[in-house]
Amino acid sequence: MNEAQARDEICRVGASLFARGYVHATAGNISVRLPAADGGGFLITPTDACLGTLDPARLAKLDDAGVQTGGDRASKTIALHRAIYDATAAAGQPAHCVIHTHSTHCVAASLSPPPGVPEGELLAPITPYFVMKVGHVPLVPYHRPGDAAAAHAVAQAIARHAARGVPIRVVMLSRLGPNVWHDTPAQAMAVLEELEETAKLAVLDRGAARPLDESQIEDLRRTFGAQW
Repeated sequence: MNEAQARDEICRVGASLFARGYVHATAGNISVRLPAADGGGFLITPTDACLGTLDPARLAKLDDAGVQTGGDRASKTIALHRAIYDATAAAGQPAHCVIHTHSTHCVAASLSPPPGVPEGELLAPITPYFVMKVGHVPLVPYHRPGDAAAAHAVAQAIARHAARGVPIRVVMLSRLGPNVWHDTPAQAMAVLEELEETAKLAVLDRGAARPLDESQIEDLRRTFGAQW
């Protein structure tokens, strides 16, 4: 995906998330790491921008060191996004896009975790598609927006799971929202959608559903290559 394609895709995904209520007002942001062949660096949505009305030409552009080189002022969340890019690359599964939202049911689950959720995680494995498409979601304790400690905690979670041989695609910031990463904005959005729908089920169900057991999860590993 070259820079022009990335600009258009960020705006398309932002409009889709906004139209369906995954983001509201000026909450949330999307970034893409540009390939070295295209000059490298990053694109990210501007600070206080509405994801529903993004302009491809006004997206913030930064170089590999995080110095802004064009567009409107970059979201302060670029520091967290860069931590994710660096940590996933170090883990051998480099992200190329990061999406952060304040998705309602994910935030609700972080405020009052449903019963049966493993310690340090946002959700229990209650559906097969959550296991297959999302995987483990570490829950990072609350930090104020923009706090460098949050970026450090997220990088640690990525490294910790990689060391266990269980790579992750999501980290949840308590009281704020999920950070989801993948190869493209469309793929990251798909993970976010599955995560938010699972969180909705968990919040509505309030822990009544029994999580999938280890034999059921192992079956998903063997059949679909689920990483859990």
